[in-house]
Amino acid sequence: MAFSVIPSPKPLKPVSTVFDLKDRLDWGEPALTIIDVRSRAAFNQRRILGAISMPMDNLVDRAVASLEPSRDIYIYGDNNDMTAVAVSQLRSAGYRHVAEIMGGLAAWKAVSGPTEGAL
Repeated sequence: MAFSVIPSPKPLKPVSTVFDLKDRLDWGEPALTIIDVRSRAAFNQRRILGAISMPMDNLVDRAVASLEPSRDIYIYGDNNDMTAVAVSQLRSAGYRHVAEIMGGLAAWKAVSGPTEGAL
């Protein structure tokens, strides 16, 4: 008896490139959340399409209130250091499937990833 294997997206990498995120989004039904930890003003100006705003000062509280700990989460901030701190905070709060988007919004725009916002 022959059976087919249903393909699945690549697993989340703890440190991800914008290409990793793009691959997941291109897969369709990606079952992930993109979090922008920059200021609300920066978020309103330009962000990765579909990202949600959870600024650093209330990141953990907002995540705990709205996201399952098993959810795949991609995070970006103003720079890689800010992103790493945010990822560390979420992992300390029990989130295990959290990835840093290296290069953040600038890297995303450099590969023509879709964005939204006032600009």
